[in-house]
Amino acid sequence: MTLLEVRNLKVTYPGGAAAVREVDLRLKAGQTLGIAGESGCGKSTLALALLRLLPAGTDVRGEILLDGEDVLGMRWGRLRAVRWAGASIVFQGAMHSLNPVHRVGDQIAEPILLHGGASTDAARTRAGELLEQVGLPAARASAYPHELSGGQRQRVMIAMALACAPRLIIADEPTTALDVMVQAQILRLIRRLVTEQDLALIMISHDLAVLADTCDRLAVMYAGRVVEQGPAREVYEDARHPYARALSEAFPRIGDPASRFAPRGLPGDPPDPAALPPGCTFHPRCPVALPVCATQDQPLREAGPGHRAACVRVGTPAAEAAEPTGSAGTAENAGSTP
Repeated sequence: MTLLEVRNLKVTYPGGAAAVREVDLRLKAGQTLGIAGESGCGKSTLALALLRLLPAGTDVRGEILLDGEDVLGMRWGRLRAVRWAGASIVFQGAMHSLNPVHRVGDQIAEPILLHGGASTDAARTRAGELLEQVGLPAARASAYPHELSGGQRQRVMIAMALACAPRLIIADEPTTALDVMVQAQILRLIRRLVTEQDLALIMISHDLAVLADTCDRLAVMYAGRVVEQGPAREVYEDARHPYARALSEAFPRIGDPASRFAPRGLPGDPPDPAALPPGCTFHPRCPVALPVCATQDQPLREAGPGHRAACVRVGTPAAEAAEPTGSAGTAENAGSTP
C-alpha cells in the first residue's frame, strides 16, 4: 500500500525562486527512498514541504498524500498531530536542533506528552527506552546536548523522531559532519530501525554511495527537479542521466585505483532557482549536450524496469549515436567535484 504520494509538487520562494519543480514520488510502507543532489538542488526544500515546514509566504502547489490525506489541505490541528504521529523529521545538524538548556530526555519526552497523552513518568520511561533503542544508555537522558558527542546527539535526534511511533521518517543529511566510523554506525542503526519497525524512510544526502547502501530506491534532483529515479544500486552503478552519472563518479570506488587517483566531477554550480536557463537546466554544464537540450526540457523516460531518466539520450537510439556538442567538456577533464 502506498504510504506517501507526491504529485506535481512545485515550491516557489518569495522573489520567484523555483526551488522544487513538478516532482512526483511514491513510497510504500517499509520502503526506503534516497534523494541526492548538490547543495541548492531542492532536496531539503522538498523534505520541509512534505510536512509544511517552509517559511510563510512560500508558494506550494500540487498534492502531498500521506495515507491518502493531502497534507497541503490539512487544518492546523490535524497537521500538528500528523507531524509526530504520522511522519517525523531528523533535521540536519543535531546541535542546532536540540535545545541547549534542556536535558535530552526531556526533549524526547515532550512530543510523547503532547501527542501520546502519557503521564510524565511514563514519558520519561519511554524516553529512556528510545535511547536504548538507538544504542545509548537510558542514563544519558539526564545529559545536556553539549555533554554528548556528535554521533550521540544524532542518535538522540533519531530517538526523538521515533517518539510517537510514526510510519514515515524523513532524514535530512543525518550523517553530516560525522567521521566515517560514526557515520557507518548511524547508517547501520537507521537500516536496523527501518527493518525492525517496518518504517518508510526518506533519506537525503549528497553521497550516492551512502544512499545506494541504505535505500531501496534513489531519486536524483537537479535545479529542483527529479532527473533520474530507479533502484538505488542501479542508479548508482549505471546512471543514465549525465548529472547522476557525474555525482556517482565524483566519489572514489573501493578497489578501483583509477577513480581514487582521478575522481571525476563537473565544473560550475547549479543554476539560480530564480533565473533558470531555457531547455534542459543541466545543459550549460552537460558534457554530452545536444543542440535540442538548449531549447527543450526533457520528461522522464523509461530507462529500464522501474528506472527513468530525464535525458534526450535515454530511449532514443539516434540521439545516443549522435556526437556530443556540449561546451562543458567531458567528465574526465572536469575540474571540481559536486
